[in-house]
Amino acid sequence: MGQKDSEFKIGKGRLEAFSDGVIAIIITIMVLELKTPHSTDLSELIKLAPTFSCYVLSFIYVAIYWNNHYHMLAGSGSVNGKIMWANMFLLFWLSLVPFATTYMGENHFDKLPTAIYGFVLFMCGVSYIILSNFLVSHSGENSPIAIATRDNNKGVWSLLLYGVAIPISFIQPYISFAIYTIVAALWFVPSKMIESLLNEDNK
Repeated sequence: MGQKDSEFKIGKGRLEAFSDGVIAIIITIMVLELKTPHSTDLSELIKLAPTFSCYVLSFIYVAIYWNNHYHMLAGSGSVNGKIMWANMFLLFWLSLVPFATTYMGENHFDKLPTAIYGFVLFMCGVSYIILSNFLVSHSGENSPIAIATRDNNKGVWSLLLYGVAIPISFIQPYISFAIYTIVAALWFVPSKMIESLLNEDNK
């Protein structure tokens, strides 16, 4: 009692397990939204192309967040209350990815659904940056996560690209979808720096 929140050191095991479970459910919900055609005609399968392409992109995004989430927590020895709530904030926006994916796919990249998809991605990016900053603050300036994220501007560039893509959705949604794909490509290969730092700590 009487200690500041930043002084508490809470084990991160339950947070990791809970996050893994939520992300697994998110992926399950997305794949269940892929409706099986009631006909064996190829044309019926082709009609699913927009929905399937949205699913593929969203699956990649969720996989990227899971990958980076794992690395962030691996670089932090413990968590605190702020980190736990920031993590829930991230999971909230990730949980909306299946809805945004289906909405955009089933409406064939119409303007509003494509903009909403971008807004959900934008908020996922914002919440990820908040979580990252809280982890750095809690772990210290010399922690692996602090060193690994010190000169990483991908998060800022991602938000800027989302900020461009969302209004473009009301003009040419396919350009916005291309921008969302470019952002995913930027994050597809995880940073090797934090793995190297963690390996050095374990020697």
